[in-house]
Amino acid sequence: MPYKERDIEKKYFSIGEVASQFGVAPSLIRYWESEFDILRPRKDKKGNRRYTKEDIKKLQYIYHLVKEKGYTLQGAQEVIKAGKEEGFDKVAAVQSLYELKDFLIKIRDGFDQNEGK
Repeated sequence: MPYKERDIEKKYFSIGEVASQFGVAPSLIRYWESEFDILRPRKDKKGNRRYTKEDIKKLQYIYHLVKEKGYTLQGAQEVIKAGKEEGFDKVAAVQSLYELKDFLIKIRDGFDQNEGK
């Protein structure tokens, strides 16, 4: 039985893949690792970083605080240290809703195109 693309789910992501997801340079991701204790991706035998989905959630929260909310690094560190890590889940939920919205718009646009035929 052949596997469908959805059946195989990726567990680890390279720093390049993660950086492109956020639209930032890999050097910024490495810098944030040095600044935020919560961010500690695994490294393979060659020393390459391997990010899990949990690591990406943490990065998403840091990105949200720094890039979207305008926090300084120190301010973002204080928010995280103050026990506001539950923000990880909120940011992830919002991101999921944006992805769902995009998906629904594509479906709607597909219907619109088919009606014109």
